[in-house]
Amino acid sequence: MKKALVAYFSARGAGGITGKMATRLAEGIGADLYEIAPAQPYTKADCDWTDKRSRSSVEMQDRGSRPAIATRVENMDAYGVVFVGFPIWWYREPSIIDTFMESYDFAGKTVVPFATSGGSSIGDSGANMQKLAPGAEVVAGKRFAAKTSADDLCAWAQTWL
Repeated sequence: MKKALVAYFSARGAGGITGKMATRLAEGIGADLYEIAPAQPYTKADCDWTDKRSRSSVEMQDRGSRPAIATRVENMDAYGVVFVGFPIWWYREPSIIDTFMESYDFAGKTVVPFATSGGSSIGDSGANMQKLAPGAEVVAGKRFAAKTSADDLCAWAQTWL
């Protein structure tokens, strides 16, 4: 079995939908857990998708946007598989996930995206992330409903462990 990391971004941190799902997954598969916390936390106004001037809207309109991350994974070399969780923003992964993907050498690792959304699919997130992680195997990933059980998450994850 490969050593696994569950890394996740949630604008609301560990208490958000994605944070709770990542915790269930990490506990269920015995993986380490890492929050992709922004150096500058997001406010409710920052995440207002109806405001074209909100921070999230501006970041998502600029494919080169790379929001800073507060901390680093200290032992990324130890992991063979990295599950990367995030909410769907504008039909794809948030820009901070692009920052995360460019911050490490994922060569030889399997990267498994998982997303939360009220209805949007995971879209091209896996393909986008693959472009940022040369030498890695980034799979297509899956979107989950907020109340997906730990058993269902773990059964899905077994493919890569």
